[in-house]
Amino acid sequence: MDNGCWSSDLQCNVQCQYTPHYGSFTYDGTTDTDLVLSEPKSIYPGDCYEWGKGMITKKIKEWKIHPSISVKEKGQKLSSEYTDKSQWIDVSVPSTVLGALVKSGLYKDIYKDKNLLDIDTNQFKTSWLYFSEFDLKPLELDYTAILSFKGINYRANIWLNGTLIADKSQIFGTYRHWNFQIEEYLKEKNNKLAVEIFPPEKGDFSIGFVDWNPGPPDKNMGLFRDVSLEFNKGISISSPCVTSHLNTPDYSQAELTVAAILQNHSSESIMGLLKASIGSISLSKQMNLDPHQSIDVDFTSDDYKDLIIENPKLWQPNNVGDPHLYRLELEFYINDALSDSTVTNFGIRSVSDYLTDEGHRGYIINGKKLLIKGAGWTDDLLLEDTYDSIETQVRYARDMNLNCIRLEGFWGKDQTIYDLCDQYGMLVMVGWSCHWEHECHMGVPVDPLYGAVSTPEAIELIAESWKDQLLSIRHHPSIFVWTVASDMVPHPDLERRYIEIFKKWDSSRPYLNSTGGVGSEQSIITNAVIESTISGSSGVKMLGPYDHTPPVYWYTNTNLGGAYGFNTETCPGANVPPLDSLKKMFSSELLWPINDTWNFHCGLYEFASISRFKEALDERYGVSNTIKEFAMKSQVMNYELMRPMFEAFQNNKGKSTGIIQWMLNSAFPSLYWQLFDSYLMPNGAYYGVKKACEPLHLLYNYGSNQVILINDFDKRQQVDIQIRIFDINSKEIFYQKTQSISEPDSSFPVLEIPGNLPLSSVYFLDLRLLDKNEEISSNFYWLSQQKDVLDYEAVVGDFGFYTPSKEHADYTELMSLPFPQIDSTLTINDLEDEQIYQITLKNTSNKIAFFLVLDLINTEVDNPILPVFWSENYFSLLPHEIKSVSARVKRRDVPSKSTELRIKGWNKDEKN
Repeated sequence: MDNGCWSSDLQCNVQCQYTPHYGSFTYDGTTDTDLVLSEPKSIYPGDCYEWGKGMITKKIKEWKIHPSISVKEKGQKLSSEYTDKSQWIDVSVPSTVLGALVKSGLYKDIYKDKNLLDIDTNQFKTSWLYFSEFDLKPLELDYTAILSFKGINYRANIWLNGTLIADKSQIFGTYRHWNFQIEEYLKEKNNKLAVEIFPPEKGDFSIGFVDWNPGPPDKNMGLFRDVSLEFNKGISISSPCVTSHLNTPDYSQAELTVAAILQNHSSESIMGLLKASIGSISLSKQMNLDPHQSIDVDFTSDDYKDLIIENPKLWQPNNVGDPHLYRLELEFYINDALSDSTVTNFGIRSVSDYLTDEGHRGYIINGKKLLIKGAGWTDDLLLEDTYDSIETQVRYARDMNLNCIRLEGFWGKDQTIYDLCDQYGMLVMVGWSCHWEHECHMGVPVDPLYGAVSTPEAIELIAESWKDQLLSIRHHPSIFVWTVASDMVPHPDLERRYIEIFKKWDSSRPYLNSTGGVGSEQSIITNAVIESTISGSSGVKMLGPYDHTPPVYWYTNTNLGGAYGFNTETCPGANVPPLDSLKKMFSSELLWPINDTWNFHCGLYEFASISRFKEALDERYGVSNTIKEFAMKSQVMNYELMRPMFEAFQNNKGKSTGIIQWMLNSAFPSLYWQLFDSYLMPNGAYYGVKKACEPLHLLYNYGSNQVILINDFDKRQQVDIQIRIFDINSKEIFYQKTQSISEPDSSFPVLEIPGNLPLSSVYFLDLRLLDKNEEISSNFYWLSQQKDVLDYEAVVGDFGFYTPSKEHADYTELMSLPFPQIDSTLTINDLEDEQIYQITLKNTSNKIAFFLVLDLINTEVDNPILPVFWSENYFSLLPHEIKSVSARVKRRDVPSKSTELRIKGWNKDEKN
């Protein structure tokens, strides 16, 4: 059997019948006559080509697995003779062991209730065997063959056709890449590959979910990244990248540098020709490689003037411009015969960092100081993300007007997330997780300043791991900073290694010595700034909060997590998902009231329950009597608390340089730290972020009682401003309409709310921006005359993860709102790959329709269609207001039967 298969992101001949996922982004560069993209070549007709992976790269995907304890045959026999594997489990690699067991049907509904605890963890304390068998084409036997492992967790013995290729004393480390030259062991038929995987143990530098959720029962042991065969004719090309230097004030000219690594796999010197092409630009240089030599090679604009590009199309972040991508093709020829080739995308852009007068670090992208607005990423608990699920989540981040995703760890079983961030204009912070910095996660004592990476052996492993990861993803323009530590700082010996690696292989972007810096736990305990002895202060902060935080905090706090500097992880607390998701998470008997099973779906340690969230919800909005009432109130508070966090950083442009919401998504069904859940259902916080991060909008400053005009754009904006205030009975008590001009990238007050208005205990603030009477932005607030009062003297935790409230704002008067009548129309437009739903809503009453929620329902299963992209959702309608919104659904997700629009809200029941 031919077990070779190829990457999903490739362009093949007609045999594959595959169209690449390009979305709506420009790849052809046809307006740049010197940069028209070319097609990749294949080593010989009839074979697929995997971009960026060599002349022929065949993924070994079809495997079988079995616990080794019940297998009599050793790896040598398994890989040389027939053995009965009828009881083995089929698996498609990449896959963890538990991921394979779940896909096989052995375990069902593992994420519901506490079912995860029913999985026997003893079975994962022993090694497991992975076995694959594959055939080769006769021609492939004539080539140099490299067996490549991109991710093994954690140790492994590897056998091929009866030969031990490497053992666990050599093969260990989750983030190492392993390549073995194996052509002498290959045959045409029935090649047998056996890999014995040993699980991570205490003290191992493995994958970590820290305190976000329960850990995976198998600790993610397995072949969690690709295993492949890579063929060449003696010289291979790897780690291609293009860096750019924008050397004019208006960035109208770019100098490119093309770089790669060449490896001679033979025992003879080889002379050959390296060719590089970027569209119609063709470059070449003669190269001579000694036996088994590896060299770094580049084409620079000093030597190749064609690499000086006039008026390049830049790769720009979301809401700044288009993330334009170009394509590089590299080929190495020996006596006119192709030895290897590789293709990769790249972007032309400039990245640098700076320090404010107060010492806070910020980032400059293409000459513009950019307020970083992001959220933290996690993979699926079993590392079972798919292309479609990752694409949806990256699109969700872009839809929320975010411009950054932070990876605490090198996530992904392949490079899909980086490819998609390239395509969608999402900046990426990449670096190690704090999992390795704390004894509670590592299971062994750690250095109080440097964590577990503090011994010479650990430093060597992690430095080599970093090099492997950096070289594999350095070509991605979306990566704007490397973050080499999380809560702590790297050991000086390790940081020296990092700096050597950066200088040698990637100086195109800054690196950050810690995302914790002044906000690490140690700095609070010792009342001192934690600084690297090599590179000084990080200039960023990690001072919380992580639990319930009222809006006013973000505008008034000046020494913890408030809106100043770059807060690399923070949030206003738990984010309970909507009712439809809660019904999937919990059995009906455990759905209500809140119970211990709910706690299992929270975080760990200080975050092991939603008690603080529930207490604040009860105080602010009243005690809930049903799960339906609790779920709706939760969405209101999710929105109310999340929006001002991002808006406060927008408000303080210049003083604030970045904010990362902790987190973006969830590894499994969760009640904590998420803007959408693992079912891909957005919650109220999602739409709070989407509203707060609009590049042009009005906001309410809870600290100063002012209305602020935000302009993220690089040009002046002339707008009409309309401000209205309503009391609890929907009576308008204030109206003002003015015209204003906002300067580029600015934030300035346009009104202070008058102090003599006849306000009810709860009242409403409606803010609109208009352009020639055309609405371009709206923002609606519900406010209380009883203000939140924080107790800063009772800050909880060594690093201030929670500031208690002395008094809560009181919104219970909202319970008196009457039910309005809402009329709606729904039309459906079919596109080639999407269905667009156009909805028009009319409030026919003289009362405010507060906090409406729209869902498109698959009537066959009575559940919302997911994923879905709403132009606007979770909004309120003023008396007699008419609003049009749209929703986009990919055709693959459109139900086969009918779709219905469901409208619900605080004072609008879906049946009313």
